[in-house]
Amino acid sequence: MGGTIPACLLAVEGRNGYLSQLNHCARGTPVRRLKVLMVILNFDLKRADGTTAAERLFGTPFPDLFDWVMEQMNTLPMPRKARTTSKPKLLNLQRVPA
Repeated sequence: MGGTIPACLLAVEGRNGYLSQLNHCARGTPVRRLKVLMVILNFDLKRADGTTAAERLFGTPFPDLFDWVMEQMNTLPMPRKARTTSKPKLLNLQRVPA
């Protein structure tokens, strides 16, 4: 029976096993993080022969994930200017007549 299981199902079982370990915390794993982990596991992690799970499944090479993400990103905005805290000037206080 073990010899008839397709290799693609073994990869999914490994991914689900990894993700089930992440879900042991009380709140679970956010959906966005699960999607990112799925993309990383399918398109970035490579076997010893240099192929990813997506390449083996679809039979076509995909661009490098990091390079693709960098191409999709716009230029980052400049950081926000820090607020200046106004400290009271104790030496310039006007005196109140008594």
